[in-house]
Amino acid sequence: GSHPPLEDVAPRIVEHPTDVLVSKGEPATLSCKAEGRPAPVVEWYKDGETDREDPRSHRTLLPGGSLFFLRILHGRRGKPDEGVYFCVARNYLGEATSRNASLEVAGE
Repeated sequence: GSHPPLEDVAPRIVEHPTDVLVSKGEPATLSCKAEGRPAPVVEWYKDGETDREDPRSHRTLLPGGSLFFLRILHGRRGKPDEGVYFCVARNYLGEATSRNASLEVAGE
């Protein structure tokens, strides 16, 4: 029996990020998992803006789409990692946006 070709499908988010509270210097992960065919590309936004990767960044996009923080930065000038994050998964058929998740750095 020959199978009909698989249909391409628009992305959908199957695992949404959840709010996290992290101590400074600790690692953290914001989950995001998307399904779609072809496999969607995941991009993260922080406070509504694209979270552009700095090659020296302490943030890493994991293969599944989650955002991993090697350590949460927290300086005298502020808490650069704090904010509201969401992920967007895209393929040629469309895009899906996750819920918002806030990342908070625990106070001293």
